[in-house]
Amino acid sequence: MIYISHDLPADVDGQPTLDRKAGWEGLVMKANNALPFVPAMSHCEVIQRLSDSAFDREIEFRGQRFTERISLEEPHRVVFTRLSGPVLGTIVNAIEGPDDNPRLRFSFALVVEGTPGGSPDETSYADGMSDDYLKAVEATLQATHRLAAEASRAN
Repeated sequence: MIYISHDLPADVDGQPTLDRKAGWEGLVMKANNALPFVPAMSHCEVIQRLSDSAFDREIEFRGQRFTERISLEEPHRVVFTRLSGPVLGTIVNAIEGPDDNPRLRFSFALVVEGTPGGSPDETSYADGMSDDYLKAVEATLQATHRLAAEASRAN
């Protein structure tokens, strides 16, 4: 199993303050359409709405197709559960910490189909995937700050 967890402060020098509400709105937007947030993703489409807080989507990430079930746990966590594809498991995007100093945490627990845990093949896949996911974390934070700046200019 590949497990990665990375967190970043929500506030970045030179960017508008990102409160919990703006962070949550960014995570919901990413869940519905990850293309502006995840550079290695080339397709993202909601295929079924199950409720106001749960839906399925189809994505293409690093050239591989997946179906994911998204659970929105307002106001603090979005859970992506891989239902089909060559890499299964769970991805969690969460807002943690106090309201005056929130952090964004991105965690991944994934299993590569047909690849033994701890094998060189799994390690190689994990290394490439880690780079892509860390880029996605940075891109998510940047996009969320950009959205917050646009919202403040519109008000």
